[in-house]
Amino acid sequence: MASFLYYSIFILYATSLYSIDGVLIRQFVRSGGKTENLTHLHFFFHDILGGENPTSVRIIGPPNGTAGGFGSTMMIDNALTEEQDRASKLIGRAQGFYSVASQQADEFAFLMVMNCVFVEGKYKGSSISILGRNPVMNNVREMPVVGGTGQLRFARGYALAHTVWFDAATGDAIVEYNVYVSDS
Repeated sequence: MASFLYYSIFILYATSLYSIDGVLIRQFVRSGGKTENLTHLHFFFHDILGGENPTSVRIIGPPNGTAGGFGSTMMIDNALTEEQDRASKLIGRAQGFYSVASQQADEFAFLMVMNCVFVEGKYKGSSISILGRNPVMNNVREMPVVGGTGQLRFARGYALAHTVWFDAATGDAIVEYNVYVSDS
């Protein structure tokens, strides 16, 4: 009787390890038995289209007759700061491009392709690569982190973007990013 009880408990325990959608076992196998480190990065992205020193410039305009700017492409070298204020400490640069990727006015979205290169702090000299759809009219947008360099090598995860300030006259914007990456 006691052996049946121990056997039943063992089966329940072993099943529970896998029954949580197989997450525990998959993570252990995928990481080769190593623990994954989860890193949270927080910064503000300053997209400046106007003025004497823009950090985003249009390199491709929309084709004639295209509604909503579909096809417009901006090359960026935007400041990443610790705080919302543009004069706060510069911790990196977002370099890459974004394009208007949707034709529907009710679903305005960019294709974002950017490397966030860190120039200060713990991750100085490291970078992460973000590539994905950015539905800019949503309050919070999620985009995938597809890689990294330096201390963030092999990074994968996601970035949550939230626009905290937007000037409709110039197109300038400040976007808060919360990025979560693991490195194995």
